[in-house]
Amino acid sequence: MTTVTSPATSAAPSTGAATTTSSKADAGAGTEDRFLKLLVAQMRNQDPLNPMDNAQVTSQMAQINTVDGITKLNAAVQGLTTQFVQLQALQGAALVGRDVAVAGDRLAVGEDSVGRGAFELASPAAQVRLEVLNAQGSVLATQELGGASAGRHSFEWPAGSRTDAEGLRFRIAAASGGTAVAATTLALDRVESISASGNSLSLQLQHLGPVAYSAVKSVH
Repeated sequence: MTTVTSPATSAAPSTGAATTTSSKADAGAGTEDRFLKLLVAQMRNQDPLNPMDNAQVTSQMAQINTVDGITKLNAAVQGLTTQFVQLQALQGAALVGRDVAVAGDRLAVGEDSVGRGAFELASPAAQVRLEVLNAQGSVLATQELGGASAGRHSFEWPAGSRTDAEGLRFRIAAASGGTAVAATTLALDRVESISASGNSLSLQLQHLGPVAYSAVKSVH
C-alpha cells in the first residue's frame, strides 16, 4: 500500500523541475544566438546589387521571437503543472481517513446500521425514490425522498440488523410531471492512502479500490 509522501521528501521534484526549466531556457537562448549569427553572416555575404529586403529581415526576426516565446511558455506551463501536482498531493493527503463520494452504487452501511449514499440529478425532480438492492439485483426496500432540485444530494436509509449489509447496492428513480429525470448514483467510501504517478494522483479507497483524485465529487 502506498504511503503519503512527507513534505521533506516531496521537495525533490521541485529541484528537477527547476533544472529542466533552466535547460530549456539555455536551449532557447542558444537557438536565438545561432539565428543572429546566421542573420549577420547572411547580411555580410549578400549581393550588394540585390540586398536583402527589410521585410524579409523583419519576418525572420519575428519568427525567431515567436519560437523563443513558445519555448518560454512551455517552460512556464511545465513549472505550473509541477506545482499543481504537488498541490493536489497535499490536498489528497488531507483526505486520508475521510469519506468521499465517487461514481458508484455501493450502499455504505456504517456501524450505526445506517446506509448512506448520494446522487446527482440532471434537472429538478418532483419525486425521487431510493431503491435498495441485494447482490443479485433484487429490490429489498424502497424509500421516498420527496422532491429535489438539480445537483447533488445525500440520503440515509435505516438498514437495521442486516447480515448482508456489505453487498447492498442502490439506485435512484426520479421523475417530474411524468417525465423521468436522469440520476447518477454516488457511493461513499473511506480513503486509506494516496499515490502519485507522473502528473496524476490516485486515492486508494477501502472498498472500491484505486480511483483518480479528479473522480471525487464531494468529501463527507
